[in-house]
Amino acid sequence: MKATRGQKKPREMSVPEGGVRLKKAMKTLLRKSDFSSITTARIAKTAGVNEALIYRYFGDKRGLLHALLMESGSIFLAGLEEAVEGMEGALDRLRLIVKLSVRYYIKDRVFARILLLEVRNYNDYFESETYELVREYSRFVSKIIQEGMDAGEIRDDVSCNHIRDVLLGGIEHVCLPGPIFKRKISADSAAEDLIGIVFDGIVPRKLKGRRRQRPGLRTSGKERNP
Repeated sequence: MKATRGQKKPREMSVPEGGVRLKKAMKTLLRKSDFSSITTARIAKTAGVNEALIYRYFGDKRGLLHALLMESGSIFLAGLEEAVEGMEGALDRLRLIVKLSVRYYIKDRVFARILLLEVRNYNDYFESETYELVREYSRFVSKIIQEGMDAGEIRDDVSCNHIRDVLLGGIEHVCLPGPIFKRKISADSAAEDLIGIVFDGIVPRKLKGRRRQRPGLRTSGKERNP
């Protein structure tokens, strides 16, 4: 995704052709199998390359997994930043972030399952670039929440971090039935339910009536999948 107007580019994921094939093979295998059951030999065979390339380019199988997550996650985050660029109002930006995040998790179930279920079971996740990318996403959301507090759009008598945690945790939990139970989920309905529940609690009382008079999501033509 091309960065515009000074926006930070997605992290470069430049690897030789063999590495690209290995990442594609890993994603293909993850659609049908758990990470723990996928062997390096099977990955290499699916990719049509020598098994030694996994260790040369990624260190090990888990390094390959994190490379795949970083590639998907950095494009996703860059898309979110671009989508809300130029939008006025913290609440409208948060609404769009919730919608696009839920859509992305539901659309890319491989990414959702790995990020929400697989990698967090290992301590090395918290020292990985993937975790730093998740923290970057979290800081991005926190910044918008704080801007809303400063502008009087969002209550300032509760912790910004708590609002962020409830919002991001809510996004994850409404999406989890998809990768866990292979359940079909309406992304927009799930997002609207979450927005209704959380926003009713964080909007100051003096603004609640005004917000109800503004149904729908104002996107100014910016809404799109990252």
